[in-house]
Amino acid sequence: MKNIIIGTAGHIDHGKTTLIKALTGRNTDRWEEEQRRGITIDLGFTYFDLPGGDRAGIIDVPGHEKFINNMVAGVVGMDLVLLVVAADEGIMPQTREHVDILQLLGIENSIIVLNKCDLVDEEWLELVEEEIREELAGTFLEHAPVAKVSAATGDGLPELISIIEQMTRDEVVPKDIHTIARLPIDRAFTLSGFGTVITGTLVSGTITKEDTLEMYPVGKPCKIRSIQVHGRDVKECFAGQRVAINLSNVKKREIKRGCVLAPPDSMKETDLLDVRLDVLESSMRVLTHHARLHLFTGTSEVLCRAVLLDADEIGPGESGYVQLRLEEKIAVRRGDKFVVRFYSPMETIGGGVVLEPNPGVKKRFREDAIEELRRKESGSSTDVIELHVKEYGASMITLAELARLTALSMEEVQEDVKELEAGGTVYTFAMRKDTYVWHADACREAAGKITKALSSYEEKYPYRYGMKKAEVQMTYFQKMKPNVFDKAVERLTAEGQIKRVDEFLCTPEFEICRDETYDKTAGLLLGAFKTAGYDFVRYSEIDMKGTGRETTDDILNILLEEEQVVKVADDMYTMKSYMDEAREIISGKLAEHPVITIAEVRDLFGTSRKSAKPILEYMDSIRVTKKTGAESERVAY
Repeated sequence: MKNIIIGTAGHIDHGKTTLIKALTGRNTDRWEEEQRRGITIDLGFTYFDLPGGDRAGIIDVPGHEKFINNMVAGVVGMDLVLLVVAADEGIMPQTREHVDILQLLGIENSIIVLNKCDLVDEEWLELVEEEIREELAGTFLEHAPVAKVSAATGDGLPELISIIEQMTRDEVVPKDIHTIARLPIDRAFTLSGFGTVITGTLVSGTITKEDTLEMYPVGKPCKIRSIQVHGRDVKECFAGQRVAINLSNVKKREIKRGCVLAPPDSMKETDLLDVRLDVLESSMRVLTHHARLHLFTGTSEVLCRAVLLDADEIGPGESGYVQLRLEEKIAVRRGDKFVVRFYSPMETIGGGVVLEPNPGVKKRFREDAIEELRRKESGSSTDVIELHVKEYGASMITLAELARLTALSMEEVQEDVKELEAGGTVYTFAMRKDTYVWHADACREAAGKITKALSSYEEKYPYRYGMKKAEVQMTYFQKMKPNVFDKAVERLTAEGQIKRVDEFLCTPEFEICRDETYDKTAGLLLGAFKTAGYDFVRYSEIDMKGTGRETTDDILNILLEEEQVVKVADDMYTMKSYMDEAREIISGKLAEHPVITIAEVRDLFGTSRKSAKPILEYMDSIRVTKKTGAESERVAY
């Protein structure tokens, strides 16, 4: 099932909220002021299920110019936009600004929804549709399908739902759930009895209950207490879902719209951004050096100064490299889209893409700095290396293989990998013949896969230390060589993702189950071994009072691992303390006489020959005795 986020855009009072209510049966105007004034001020959220089974979250964004900052925040994570145009009014100035913002933020999939069709005749409707097509020529909406509806009467809604389903099935690409989790926050509030709650659209990765993430740019760790998706409690949420998360260790006053929840050390707060900035062709203004702007990216809105690096000014339809110097810190990643508006009057002039989220201060007209930005924009060899490493996430890839695939020298590959490793994008494992490289996303995916497998295994086998490492590798990581998998396990263990107990792997919090069944079974085994003494009892002959053989085997293995019990021979076990005592007695006897026989061992321990022979064989195995040639005789090792 795809997780789809649909947004609305369009002029105030063109019926966006009414359309959503018609589709979902819910009103997205949350605030009393919104309902009283009949306009959307803040973001509204709800959902509906498509006929094919996909669930579509839907965001109602404000249309009023004064609330454009909320509109930009709402675009984060959208897969599809419904551009709502009232049939009785047509394209309005606010509609055009919304289109510009959507295009700047990289929205590709859209449906033009002609609303209020019940208020106009067919001839007028044709004229309005023609006008819209002319107005939107050259934009990403140029070839968008048109749905003619009346949200008030319900006419045309089945056809609109059909178009939505077709587009989400054929054109919406599922988001990457295996990369770094990133949740730009659009709301933070406090609920009595719960504490701090945040909401937003999870744009990448997966978040699981009990995860500890970090709040950027606050720099504070936050534990996930609970997660809701569309009002339902869940254990984990995935990229593409609208989520509400209850956090511990952070106060509501410490968070605001624009903060980002992500794994520790996966991002870095910044007050400088290197960007490619495009000024809209429709802009009536020219961007000059050091102009003060409003920057919108993710759910953040901050003031900044634009330092033009390769031009004195950027006019309508032009673009350039710019360093944005922010008046407060935010957290973004390379490739994030943004919009800028003039400081005063507030009007959208352009936007672009973040090329470097953590740059140093750059001087203007420096060719080396501009060339660096060109490489970052076009995709450097480092980007190519990263793509190859990511492709081999299931097996890891060597430096030699990377050099072969990219036609780069070994020195160039090593330099690029070093840069990626410094940024936390890849991990390297030096082996005897070569160095293996593993993408951090693949590591996270492996951690999730192993944790899920181990959790299921622990639930099924509560009396085992975990799953054998070799079994994990053969079952889930067949493409990795065993020695390479060992390195992966070392990494995941060091990160605290899994725990290793000798050759067993388990989840970090797992401990052997010491319940009533364990106590009863261990008691029966130990009691049988103690009672038998040196007249060893066969394990298969012990009456376990109804406990299954598999459970008994597991608990016996625990007693062996904890060295309460030792194996003397096949199907024959005894207390370790008995064999420690036997070792002392036999060592003392050998100190007096160079040779000891099975008959002498039988007499020493008052047992039978059938039990004396395994005692001597056990002493051979721990290098207390060794054969002299005769089967029944031993000397000191």
